Order: sequence, then structure tokens, then C-alpha cells
Amino acid sequence: MFLAIDVGNTQSTLGLFDEGGSLVRGWRMATDATDTSDMLHSRLWGYFGKDGLSLADVSDAGVASVVPALERAWRRCLETHLGHDPLVVSAGHPCGMEVAMPSPRQVGADRIANAIAARTTYGAPVIVVDFGTATNIDVVDAEGRYRGGAISPGLMLSAGALFSRAAKLASIPIEAPDHALGDSTEAALQSGLVIGAAAQAEGLVARIKAELGEPDATVVGTGGLARTVARATELFDAIDPDLTLRGIREIWLWERGRA
Repeated sequence: MFLAIDVGNTQSTLGLFDEGGSLVRGWRMATDATDTSDMLHSRLWGYFGKDGLSLADVSDAGVASVVPALERAWRRCLETHLGHDPLVVSAGHPCGMEVAMPSPRQVGADRIANAIAARTTYGAPVIVVDFGTATNIDVVDAEGRYRGGAISPGLMLSAGALFSRAAKLASIPIEAPDHALGDSTEAALQSGLVIGAAAQAEGLVARIKAELGEPDATVVGTGGLARTVARATELFDAIDPDLTLRGIREIWLWERGRA
């Protein structure tokens, strides 16, 4: 079995794939940059034991991390378990996709994984909007090349800043309201946050499509809040919460084919 690990700034997701490529089980955990390799190994044993799975069945693994300290910790953890190096996703190394940018090494590992999985699943051109700590937009052109995108503060990051800095605004459920015109403080906040995130994505994607000259490019939403934002827009052709994990596996398959 293959274990894919996507380490984000706030949360990390793990996915266990069988030999046929089906996602057997997934887990989500808070990202803690102080975790050591031993602590991560202990967490893995806990997840597998609780679900009646065996960590011994994991023969390969891959990590895409935006937290350098945890990338090193996960690498050591997985090396110890596997007896060989895990895949560590990086835009600076071959991954089966051309990164058509002046400085490819600047691209986050999760963004590359998203682009590769989106191209495999939906074809090209394709645009991915990933709603995480940051909202990332990743673009694959008609030739299947990674072209870049946009990065903005994520919905929860924006909400947290607003609640902490505005004394009269309390934390609210992050849900899509029925109307953009809020008739209460809660509804107005939900409109500004959720419909605002949807409108921002709509505007950026429209401009990107125009610049690419690809008005019919497929648009895919992913990330923890994708389904929430999707309730406020018709932008998305698909919502795919496991996109990053599948992308990590796709890169591993590509590398294994080259070996």
C-alpha cells in the first residue's frame, strides 16, 4: 500500500491507497512544527491500530510539505519504517510535469501535486482552486505545463484576523448564507467571508482564463473549505477533496516508472 501525506501550514492530511489506486482510508491531523519523527511514527501507529489496519502493509510513501521542519521529520519517520527513502515532492526535481516559470523551485509541493492530479483526472487546460490556510490557484495550460497561478489569504485566516481585530465581531459558523445582502451581523459576516471568497475565486479565474485564451478550461475546487465555498458559486466543474493526495501518488508512480 502507498501512504500519501500532505503537510499544510494548519492541517495535514494522510491517505492510504491500495495497489489499484483506490483511497482506502484518510486521516486529518493538526500540523505541529515541533513534532519529531518518533512522535509522527507514534501517531501513525495510533491511526492504523484504531482502524484495524496494519502499518506493516505500507510499502511506499510520499510527502508534500510546506513546512520544512516537518518535511525532514516525516522523511526520517518514513525512512525508519520503510527501510528506504520515501518520495519527497519538490518542484525543483523532475515530477512528470514541466514547470513553465522563471523559478520553478519557488512553487510549493502541494501546488505541483494538485496540478498533476488535476491534469491526470480532468485533462488540460485545468485550473485548481485550493481552499486551505492560503487560497491557491494553480494553472495547467493546454500543453499540460504548470504555468503558475495566484495566492491569497485563506478564508479561515481572513476570518481569524477579522475576529481578533474587530472587538464587536464574534466568531460565527463558516457557512454559505442564502443571500449576499446580509440582514444580520452574522449573515453579513458569512456573506463577506464565504461569498467574498467565492467572488474572489470567480474574478481571478475569469482573468486567468482570459490571459490563457482558454475560456472553457476546467475548474476544480479542493481543500477543506471547497464544498462550503462551492455552495456560493457556479464556478466549479468538480469538487475533488482528495486531489493533493492523489497527486502525490501520481508523482510516485511516474518516478517508479523511470526507475
